[in-house]
Amino acid sequence: MELLKIDKITKTVSGTIEITGSKSETNRLLVLQQFYPNLKIENTSNSDDAILMQKALVNTTSEVNIGHAGTAMRFLTSYFSVKENSEVILTGSHRMKNRPVKILVDALTSLGADIQYVEKEGYPPLKIKGKKLTKGVVEIEGNVSSQYISSLLLVAPTLQNGLKLKFKGEITSVPYIKMTLALLAELGVELSWDDDTILIQPKPTIEDKTVVVESDWSSASYYYSLVALSPNSEVKLSSYKQHSLQGDSVLANIYKNLGVETTFENNSIILKNTGHLNPSKLMDLNLIGAPDIAQTIVVTCFGLGMECYLTGLHTLKIKETDRLVALKTEIEKLGGKVEITNETLQLASSKIINENISIATYDDHRMAMAFAPLATRVSIAIEEANVVSKSYPTFWEDFKKVTS
Repeated sequence: MELLKIDKITKTVSGTIEITGSKSETNRLLVLQQFYPNLKIENTSNSDDAILMQKALVNTTSEVNIGHAGTAMRFLTSYFSVKENSEVILTGSHRMKNRPVKILVDALTSLGADIQYVEKEGYPPLKIKGKKLTKGVVEIEGNVSSQYISSLLLVAPTLQNGLKLKFKGEITSVPYIKMTLALLAELGVELSWDDDTILIQPKPTIEDKTVVVESDWSSASYYYSLVALSPNSEVKLSSYKQHSLQGDSVLANIYKNLGVETTFENNSIILKNTGHLNPSKLMDLNLIGAPDIAQTIVVTCFGLGMECYLTGLHTLKIKETDRLVALKTEIEKLGGKVEITNETLQLASSKIINENISIATYDDHRMAMAFAPLATRVSIAIEEANVVSKSYPTFWEDFKKVTS
């Protein structure tokens, strides 16, 4: 699918969608399942990233190519480091070879891991020789991607002495770290987090365990946007918990200010357009714990003619693309005005949206899905629309289900 043209949506958005398991939870549990084969996982994500992770974990060749999958790169770097008597080249796409991994590699080598850079210092591909890691103390900057930290925490129970992880400076992306710790605790791993130190005790085996993965809140964000932009709309999504492990569950609170009411009912959420907007709440919104929903929020505000000022976005520059630059470029093509720094984005209010604009997606699934709801306002086109398969392969079918 090269270019997907979406005519302006004229009907009221409504319907029921089942969304598969969280990519974030699935990828963590897939790694843990390698250490604990008696762990059973239900409602796994059907995303490209999760499928790539599954294949990589059972790989028997000397090279593992994970394409654009950043989570897989980070988690597998630690996994292959502790997989004794293995040797692998871990590589990815051209973009992946330009996404830094030095902080994680330094942390692992301080624990005794054998990792070498194959091409450029600080970046994939990596040559990793798996071995037993006997050291159990590591220091890491607190403001780095939470995936580096989660990567270390996932292998921590397999280490001979467990792991004492000490943070330097302010800790960001706390919800994702908490998700990893909650999943470890669910498997019976003893752990604690006091101030700047996380302690993980060794856990060689676990009892038989089944974990049901909650549906993905990031995927729900696009329906929040659709409902916000479509008067009188109502969409039901499953399966969601009121007390979620996922940082993106803050959507329910944020979108109250964008006119969407969330009701929890029998493991589902019902999203209803109320029309009650509260612009002041979007003028200094810190997304440090949920940066993946920034694109969706910005596009929703643009569609509603509202301004917003988002902070805590520094990790967006090293995602599938530089998401801050990509947002600025595409919204300005549509007639909006955006100012960005390394960690903030300011959108000016605009009453004009240019029609029939073709949105570039930059190999980034979230660019495609975040801009799709603007079809409630104008006809729009999405380039390389198949990119959605990275996290949500059935997105276009589901989108059509509630909009036509």
